[in-house]
Amino acid sequence: MSYPLVSLPVAATPYAEKVEGLFWAVTGVCTLVTLGIAVAMTYFCFRYRSGAEVDRTLPDLAAGKSRSRRIEATWIAVPFAFFLIFFAWGAKLYYVYDDPPDNALQIFVTAKQWMWKVEHADGRREINELHVPVDQPVKLVMTSQDVIHDFYVPAFREKRDILPGRYTVLWFEPTLAGVYPLRCDEFCGTGHSMMTGRVYVMSREAYSRWLASGSQAPSLARLGFDRFRELGCSGCHGPSSRIHAPSLAGVYGQMVPLSDGSFVRFDDGYIRDSILQPARQIAAGYSNDMPPFAGRVSEQDLLELTAYIRSLANTSPDVPQGNHLQ
Repeated sequence: MSYPLVSLPVAATPYAEKVEGLFWAVTGVCTLVTLGIAVAMTYFCFRYRSGAEVDRTLPDLAAGKSRSRRIEATWIAVPFAFFLIFFAWGAKLYYVYDDPPDNALQIFVTAKQWMWKVEHADGRREINELHVPVDQPVKLVMTSQDVIHDFYVPAFREKRDILPGRYTVLWFEPTLAGVYPLRCDEFCGTGHSMMTGRVYVMSREAYSRWLASGSQAPSLARLGFDRFRELGCSGCHGPSSRIHAPSLAGVYGQMVPLSDGSFVRFDDGYIRDSILQPARQIAAGYSNDMPPFAGRVSEQDLLELTAYIRSLANTSPDVPQGNHLQ
């Protein structure tokens, strides 16, 4: 999309178009204010220049003070009203940006110096590329393996910092097929300028063919189930376990009570923290018996374990572990 004075990247999502609307509104108002101030300054410079024939007598103090207060009140109230409008407009966009829909296609992204590692739910992996279908909400669950990075696609008008030790979520719904540049927008070291990639927005048919053309690797959930057993998690959290540990079936996405009386949403971040630092948020009715796995599992292990536990969202505690993955 081109403009007479400024050329911006094509707007490839509905969110991008909304951000552009706010951008041009703020730019327009600021331009009008700047021009108004410039015109007033120019006028006063010529009108009251040295030697100009003007009335320089002081006005009545009482009348001047009243008029001055009205001018000041107007000058404060009008910009404040515009600021409130822009604040409400921006806040609305922020909350939309921060609330991915339930039907979003979930993809995992791991940032590291200086590359993007992408994993799809079916096990398909990519490096510095991201393939997504058009007209489909996409939710990226991202983490960093080393330092702070920033996932930025100019055509989507979206960017999000990626921090080590936690999950960050970004979502978008591409509406225009094409290839769009991806870059890291946070200085992350000497190779920062090389940390680039491409986002391929494809038709649903082309995306299905692309998925089918890849190697038939196990899904993330299947790999997570294998790690779940290897690490001994099934010995405590399995349906036939004799150890008093919380069941993981049917709780993903729910609000769960903690031992301190508070509640937390059982999401990707909570799963991650519970694996690495189980003593941080103990489920109500259970003791702190789980050992911490910090330093014992990799980011890849965490992604796979999280995918498996997420796959239990609609299962019953009585279903044997792994049967729903067949």
